[in-house]
Amino acid sequence: MTHISTNRPRIAVIGGGIAGLTVAASLLRAGIECTVYEQATVFADAGAGIQLAPNSVRILHRLGLAGALERRATRAHAIETRRWQDGAPLARTELGETCVERYGAPYYLIQRADLHRSLLELLPPGVVRHSAACTAVEERPDGVTLRFADGTSEEAGVVVGADGIHSALRNTLVGDRPRFSGHTVHRGLVAADRLPSLFEVPKVLFWLGPNGHVTSYPIAPHGLVHFSAVITSPEWDPEVWSAPSRPEEAAAAFAGWNTEVAELIGAAEGTHHWALFDRDCVGGWSTGRMTLAGDAAHPMVPYLSQGANQAIEDAWVLADLLSAADPDPGPALRRYEELRLPRVREVHRRSRERGHEFHLPDGPRQRLRDRSMPTAERLDDYAWLYGFEAAPVGSR
Repeated sequence: MTHISTNRPRIAVIGGGIAGLTVAASLLRAGIECTVYEQATVFADAGAGIQLAPNSVRILHRLGLAGALERRATRAHAIETRRWQDGAPLARTELGETCVERYGAPYYLIQRADLHRSLLELLPPGVVRHSAACTAVEERPDGVTLRFADGTSEEAGVVVGADGIHSALRNTLVGDRPRFSGHTVHRGLVAADRLPSLFEVPKVLFWLGPNGHVTSYPIAPHGLVHFSAVITSPEWDPEVWSAPSRPEEAAAAFAGWNTEVAELIGAAEGTHHWALFDRDCVGGWSTGRMTLAGDAAHPMVPYLSQGANQAIEDAWVLADLLSAADPDPGPALRRYEELRLPRVREVHRRSRERGHEFHLPDGPRQRLRDRSMPTAERLDDYAWLYGFEAAPVGSR
């Protein structure tokens, strides 16, 4: 059992999603006391798929999740990109054992709820408090007061806002607003046995086309296939974040695409329609007693599949710095932002760029993109992303 230091300030983590639970697991492993405040009464046992790249999987292994990931996740053998109209191959990135040899960890495909469950199993009982919706935070030189919707309050030495793109703490620290990307996504799950020809070997598939793209991959332990069908949606009401939808709506948006896409979307029993938002990647999210992590700090569009991966990196770096800090947490919190900001800015920038590149209309730019992809998608070209080591202090 990790020894919990009594000489360090107790840390309050706002939000019990992937970011918040990884922050808590990393802090506890570093011997730092923490409590996670989650507004939901219970955690929902559902969710779409998520891609875990080696840059975050190495951290999850250090936290003790190697066995859980092998049981609950699927190792991806490759990432393949195809053309929208006829399914013609454009690029293939080999993963599998090559990825393990090159980057020290597999590339996993997992249902979000299974990753969440695995992280929760790392935490002792009582660390997560449910029905705790934080509405205000008051910072003082010697600590922080958290106020909750039920009228109660709590004291902490440090507060970490891990409460997503709608973060109440971010509104206090930065004061900006989410930005609608101009894209929406239909997400759904399909029984894998309805698509045997597509996923005999586990892999991530992309189909790129005018004003949209489709991503799909298997979640083998559940016998499911996840898909995300993204379309340009300039008419979407930016005040609406999500809405129920029917597979027929997604199918209509991709009418005329190849038979693989039609079969994939047509096999879904239900879908949900989401607007895709991010925020500009700016600093100013750390003070002497408060900081942010994950989507609260740097929400990004999902076109590099790095949102959760960057949150996991955040958690490890933050805990690493706090474990080596003096009792005054301020310098460690500011150093955390200083270290993370260049990294997440680059991932954020490239994610936005992909949103344009993926949706090019057929024509000269599209043909140039397609010709360049077979050489641009080599595994070694992702060293900047998958090979990144999020451990500045190295105390653990």
